[in-house]
Amino acid sequence: MRKSLIALAFGTLGLGIAEFVMMGILPKVAQGMGVDIPAAGHLISAYALGVSVGAPMLIFVRRFRLKHILVALALLMVVGNLCAAAAPGYWWLIAARFVSGLPHGAYFGVASIVAEKLAGRAHGSEAVSIMIAGMTVANLFGVPLGTSLADLLSWRVTFLLVGAWGLLVCYYLCRWVPHVEGVEDTGLRGQFRFLSTPAPWLVLGATMLGNGGVFCWYSYVSPMLVEVAGFSTGSVTALMMLAGFGMVVGNLASGRMSDRYSPGLVGTCVQAGLCVVLLLIFFFAPCRWALALLMALCTAGLFAVSSPEQVLMIRVSPGGQMLGAACVQVAFNMGNALGAYVGGVASVHGYQYTALSGAGFAFIGFLLFVVFLRKYQSRY
Repeated sequence: MRKSLIALAFGTLGLGIAEFVMMGILPKVAQGMGVDIPAAGHLISAYALGVSVGAPMLIFVRRFRLKHILVALALLMVVGNLCAAAAPGYWWLIAARFVSGLPHGAYFGVASIVAEKLAGRAHGSEAVSIMIAGMTVANLFGVPLGTSLADLLSWRVTFLLVGAWGLLVCYYLCRWVPHVEGVEDTGLRGQFRFLSTPAPWLVLGATMLGNGGVFCWYSYVSPMLVEVAGFSTGSVTALMMLAGFGMVVGNLASGRMSDRYSPGLVGTCVQAGLCVVLLLIFFFAPCRWALALLMALCTAGLFAVSSPEQVLMIRVSPGGQMLGAACVQVAFNMGNALGAYVGGVASVHGYQYTALSGAGFAFIGFLLFVVFLRKYQSRY
């Protein structure tokens, strides 16, 4: 089972680099494509749009073996990133980024189901957290590596690296992941039936608002570190690796805790902690050591809430598990976009105000978790 989960995590590692490395190489890409930074920013939006379009498409492949779906999604990751590396112009690159995003949410959805089936319900949350760990490792090592390659060689080499990694993912998925029982085929209408109950909407709302709350602040963490706390620009890379380390620890710890207690309880407690940490960031942003510590705690909380949410959506979407698990990634990306926008508005008053606005979103997400915990947790 351990090798199977590692193979699944290899996939999320590649997807994590593909999604987040654009933030680090954006100036290089803008220069190479001959566009300004705002126009290059649309490359991030194109990926997010691909995630939102690709995830619901799982309803059309529900009858295929789960392992075969994973391999096909990994191949799509290869195609998208190799096309990005070879893109002759800006609009070609926009299209390639859209294609690169298509497998993202779908892969997380299918891989979550496979991980939980391999581990069993008693250890399902920990198994999902190991699968998600690839995303945290991407932030810890993969994104800095991709950024360095863009600085030393070319931004095209970064996308080439992700494409090559995708081929490796295909190999290990074929070799290490066994065939597991597929999900029940309830027909096209049956895939959406779970959305007629409040439980999945509470989880999706908590996911979007909680994630959005963190990204109100995290989208502008670099200027906050430099302009508010007074860190040197040269130290930002090391601080971002500290944030990545927090993601790794938070994700793995929450998986174990969710199996020991319940995903709903862990998600609720972590969401409450995120509200407190964001408020503390607002008050203590000028203090270097406090901001560095709080940054690691907040990124730990961001991924500590991820695996409970992923597991909960599988459990509250009977008959439409693949769609439900994939919808979590759509909610994450909607939260990213919403948080970045609101944080940008708040930043005109000072970058520490991004954390204050984020705390408000996180608190609403906490309230949705509380409602779910009190009304629906016992059923799942």
